[in-house]
Amino acid sequence: MNLKSKFEAGEFAVLAEMEPPKGVDVSTMVTNAMRVKGEVDAFVVPEMSNAVMRMSSLGGAMILQSKGMETVIQLNCRDRNRIALQADLLSAFGCGIANVMTVAGEETSFGDHHQARSVYDIDLLELLRAITGLQQGKDMAGIDLSGSPNFLVGSTVDAGAKGKSTELVLEEMNKKIEAGAQFFVSPPLFDLSTIQPFLKRVDPKKAKIIPTVLLLKSLGMARYMVRNVDNVFIPDSLIARIQKAPDKVRECTMIASEMVATLKKEGFSGVLISTIGWENKIPELLDRI
Repeated sequence: MNLKSKFEAGEFAVLAEMEPPKGVDVSTMVTNAMRVKGEVDAFVVPEMSNAVMRMSSLGGAMILQSKGMETVIQLNCRDRNRIALQADLLSAFGCGIANVMTVAGEETSFGDHHQARSVYDIDLLELLRAITGLQQGKDMAGIDLSGSPNFLVGSTVDAGAKGKSTELVLEEMNKKIEAGAQFFVSPPLFDLSTIQPFLKRVDPKKAKIIPTVLLLKSLGMARYMVRNVDNVFIPDSLIARIQKAPDKVRECTMIASEMVATLKKEGFSGVLISTIGWENKIPELLDRI
C-alpha cells in the first residue's frame, strides 16, 4: 500500500528522513534505508537542509526509488526559480516519485556556502499553486503539458510552536490547504500537550497532521534546543530523565520510540522520524515500539 492509499484508508504511516550524502557515495544512505524497508512507508529526502550543499532531494529520492522504496522529495524556493522547480516536479513524477513536500528552506547564511545568493523567485504558496496547476495540465505560464503529474502534496505547519498563536498557525495552514497541500509535518514534538490546542481546531478530513519525532543525540543537544530553537518545547522532566540515565544515547532512543507509539495510539495520521545523521539508529528505534 503506497503512502497516499494509507492516508486515504486512515492507517498510521511511518515516514523517516534519509539524508543524501555530501558527495556521490550513496552506499550508507542506501544501506540505512534498506535496513528498514518494509517498516517505513516512505523516506523523506531533505533538500539541502540547513542550507548545506549536498546531493539534491530529487537525486537521492531517485536512487532510493530504484531500490524499490517509496520516497517524498522536498522542494524549497531558496535555490531554484519557477522554471527549474517545475522541471524538477515533472522529472520526479516521470521517475516514479509521486510524493512531494514543500518547505521554507533555511537562509544560505546558515549553511556552508555563505556567498550563495538565494533565489526566492516564488514563495511557498505560489509553489503549492504551481504544483496544483501542473496536476491540472498547465505550467505557470499557462501552457498545456503533454501529460500531467498526480502528486500527494505536503507542507509544514508550526503546530505547537512557542510564541505563535494557534489562530495564526491555522490561518497559514488553511492558505496552504487552499493552494493544494494535503498533509502537514509539524516541528519536533516532545510533549503532546503543546499541540492539543491546535488539534482541537483542525478538521482531520481536510489535512493529515504528521508530527516530527526527533531523535536527540545527547543531553547537550536537548539543552541547546531548549535555549535556541523557538518552535520546539522540551519539558524539564525529559531533560532530567536524560541527565539521570547511565546510557544517554539509549535513553534518547527510548524517548523517541515512546513518542512514536504515543502518537499512533492517539490516532495521528502518521509520524516523521528525524535522526539528523543517525539514520543507522532507526531500526533500533522502530524495534522498541
